[in-house]
Amino acid sequence: MKICVVGAGAIGGLMAVRLHAAGAEVSVVARGPHLAAIQAGGLTLIEGSRVTNARVKATSDIAELGPQDLVILGLKAHQVSSVVDKLEGLYGPETMVLTAQNGIPWWYFFKHGGPWDGRRLESVDPGGQIAARLPIDRVIATVVYPAAEIISPGVVQFVEGVRFSLAEIDNSRTPRLEQLSKALSHAGFRAPIVTDVRAEIWTKLWGNMSFNPISALTHSTLEGLCRFPLTRALVGDLMREAQTVGEKLGVRFRVPIEKRIAGGEAVGAHKTSMLQDVEAGRALEADALLGSVIELARLVEVPTPHLDSVYALVKLLDHELQTARSGLKIANA
Repeated sequence: MKICVVGAGAIGGLMAVRLHAAGAEVSVVARGPHLAAIQAGGLTLIEGSRVTNARVKATSDIAELGPQDLVILGLKAHQVSSVVDKLEGLYGPETMVLTAQNGIPWWYFFKHGGPWDGRRLESVDPGGQIAARLPIDRVIATVVYPAAEIISPGVVQFVEGVRFSLAEIDNSRTPRLEQLSKALSHAGFRAPIVTDVRAEIWTKLWGNMSFNPISALTHSTLEGLCRFPLTRALVGDLMREAQTVGEKLGVRFRVPIEKRIAGGEAVGAHKTSMLQDVEAGRALEADALLGSVIELARLVEVPTPHLDSVYALVKLLDHELQTARSGLKIANA
């Protein structure tokens, strides 16, 4: 299988190395020092005591790569619109596009079948650029569970988790989905095909839209914020508001809130992806994780005071980071 990972960050890099090791023809799109390191010495994945180096083709120019069987969008949600018009050169007749973003996806109401079928979400697709340029029939959904970090340019540290839930966005079961599930399983991932992808998106989002922003604002790890009584209570408040919104949209939450919080705590002293972005001075996923939920809340007329407040703080933090063009990190004494 010929695979291009657009955005070979922590999760994209993890997928690229494992798929390459499993025999796929893998190329990656990256930039800056990370790209230079991959071009010079390959992409390295550290998993405990095991170190795997993948000599993959790496470029910043998507046009160099040609048609693929699979395109994995490993970018953050707010980055997709900046590359979507360049993806066309990667498409062959049967090319699949796996959307591996956190939060509410831009395609949430496409092939939905409900009263909002086809509705575009401004928070995650401003101006409709993605919907207009990425053919919806190419899209396959995944809910990403692994945690990983880029610890230096060209080097990804695996933390935990191997599950990538897969689905067609209309929840049908298709031959291409079976093919993709087998390819990911062969690379050592768990890749179940799920029949209610939106419910699973909300279960994952529950953690992302509460743990990530609180971690970014406080510089705490998952374990730390879940064990501190005040922030643990705030996580619960955010999750309750989001659950009310999701249920208004017909989503069933199968996991109690306390169990979901305990799952985050069990990950341990891990820095969330948003905290990693704060420290590196990268743009934050505020709209995909929080703004999208608030937009949906307005649609179904649900008040979200806790979500609104945390969103305002994260947006200001993002503004300050981008204005200063600098990261922010608490250093050990």
